[in-house]
Amino acid sequence: MDAMPELSHRRRLLVLAICCMSLLIVSLDNTVLNVALPSMQRDLHATTSGLQWTIDAYTLVLASLLMLAGSTADRIGRKRVFMAGLTVFTIGSVLCSLAPNLELLVAARMLQAVGGSMLNPVAMSIITNTFTDARERARAIGVWGAVVGISMAAGPLVGGLLVQSVSWRAIFWVNLPVGLAALLLTLRFVPESRAPKARRPDPLGQLLVIALFGSLTYAIIEAPESGAGPVAPFAVLAVAALLALLWYEPRRAEPLIDLRFFRSAPFSGATVIAVSAFAALGGFLFLSTLYLQNVRGLDALHAGLWMLPMAVPTFLCAPLSGRLVGTRGPRVPLLVAGTAMTASGVLFAAFEAETADATLLLGYVLFGIGFGFVNAPITNTAVSGMPRAQAGVAAAVASTSRQLGQTLGVAVVGAVLASGIGASPYRESFVSAARPGWWILTACGLAVLVLGLLTSGLWARRTAERTARSLESGDIRQAVGAAERA
Repeated sequence: MDAMPELSHRRRLLVLAICCMSLLIVSLDNTVLNVALPSMQRDLHATTSGLQWTIDAYTLVLASLLMLAGSTADRIGRKRVFMAGLTVFTIGSVLCSLAPNLELLVAARMLQAVGGSMLNPVAMSIITNTFTDARERARAIGVWGAVVGISMAAGPLVGGLLVQSVSWRAIFWVNLPVGLAALLLTLRFVPESRAPKARRPDPLGQLLVIALFGSLTYAIIEAPESGAGPVAPFAVLAVAALLALLWYEPRRAEPLIDLRFFRSAPFSGATVIAVSAFAALGGFLFLSTLYLQNVRGLDALHAGLWMLPMAVPTFLCAPLSGRLVGTRGPRVPLLVAGTAMTASGVLFAAFEAETADATLLLGYVLFGIGFGFVNAPITNTAVSGMPRAQAGVAAAVASTSRQLGQTLGVAVVGAVLASGIGASPYRESFVSAARPGWWILTACGLAVLVLGLLTSGLWARRTAERTARSLESGDIRQAVGAAERA
């Protein structure tokens, strides 16, 4: 069974809604957690690097396992893997809420991420195979993007309310009812589907990806506190793992990461744009939360309210972006996204926007518009033009890029902030220590703008068509070879 049976319009919308529920709890988890950081810091006596790990342990495991989850779902069944993911994620959430110290919280976050890795790329693959019409698919992906907006809008408020009225532990309770409801609805309404040809596992490729992402993130986060000497072996390991991946993967018949995908300029562009945009998001939320609560002295609820000017435009612009991608292609949304995110970064980096209410508000609104427009073109570009049999893997690369971006954003910006503050008084030195971080986020916005322009034209579309043809002909040759050997 390669694709889903033809479903009625209502059933397709129901499948989309169930998939969006899984995205909601995974996305909510990140935005809700950010508002709770200062409360966790006090309760668990955490350093800045400890706070970074509560976010990055999750996004790192997620990034490392997404491609494995996507290809496994294509092989053994998308519904089966999706349900396993919901179960593990919900159990992980319970353990997070019970964690007595920072180390066990980070471990529970990693378990959560194992479940989360089975949700987003698999849900995206289910949507791609449910909505086969290109325009309808673009609209569905726009709705998917709007859910990220909802989680960004609701996350800081829900998080603020729960932290304020109960404790930071309550933020993980939200996942229980949604996770259980999604599990029961999936069991009842989502049909099973697989790729027509199962891809073989690639354990060495998987280990190299984990080594690359893990050692790189560790080196960045720990460098300000430990110094260059202790983290140097991890930096060397990251480089060695990257070189090994580039050498090993093209030699496998069925690699974990099919490097041929990157011959498509739109696909490569979408990957780097995803890393840049989500690095900007991770860094933005990290700096904003610490500033609003630790420097301005706001409580969690009021800090959450201050994040609304960023979250509401994201929510409003995401479906508009999906419609634009469906009718006009990805270029316009990407240019709007890149321009708005760059302008927001410049406001904070050059004009210290956080020091006045009006500029802080404008900076948040601009970032929200930019981030709202960026999601739909990333996803649509990553999966459109690829053979449908490899939709799961292509979607997983896009999702991996997002999580890797967020991991690196928190790691790099947090490291820059920690080294800038050093032993100085926190409140007095925060704004100047954060400035290099804001310049990094400006560069991320600029990357979205430039790559959006370069990888969405006629030349780029031709490279995508050539790549799709070579992938399909390569798959046919492999199938013929396998039949002859049999």
